[in-house]
Amino acid sequence: MRQRRRATEAEASALASGVRMRIIRLTYAEALTNKELAERLGKDPATTLHHVRRLVETGFLEPQPPRKGNRGAKEIPYLSTGLSWQLDNCDSEGIGEAMLEAFLAEVAETGPGELDQSRLVVQIPAEEREEFRRRLAELLDEYAGRPKHPDSERLAVYLALYPSR
Repeated sequence: MRQRRRATEAEASALASGVRMRIIRLTYAEALTNKELAERLGKDPATTLHHVRRLVETGFLEPQPPRKGNRGAKEIPYLSTGLSWQLDNCDSEGIGEAMLEAFLAEVAETGPGELDQSRLVVQIPAEEREEFRRRLAELLDEYAGRPKHPDSERLAVYLALYPSR
């Protein structure tokens, strides 16, 4: 299982935004410009630029070499660094809410028949819960560490463990 480090205060603050979480996901395998991000998010480019700059400052996005846009203007595409997957921020204030906000926004944009969801309640003795969490984390780490295939469809995964009362 990959060792994660605690997020710094600045990193945790940057991640405590559903919009920024979505930007990180959108730039996972494809470098996108601020304009492209704004269009995909349905946001104003100035608002998106604020979020992009915050993610660059905290190391979650990395500017790529500039390219020419449709009208010849210089555009800077941004690519996720993968830093968010290297951090342990489960209990950082605001991050859980931001993850859920990003998930709900993305699901709302998903077309009919594109969402494959499951729900399960399991009863695991207290002494086996850590093993269950570890094995789930190992599976996610394994797939996150595999090479990216540019011609393959990207799949997003949202996983939440919580008491079923």
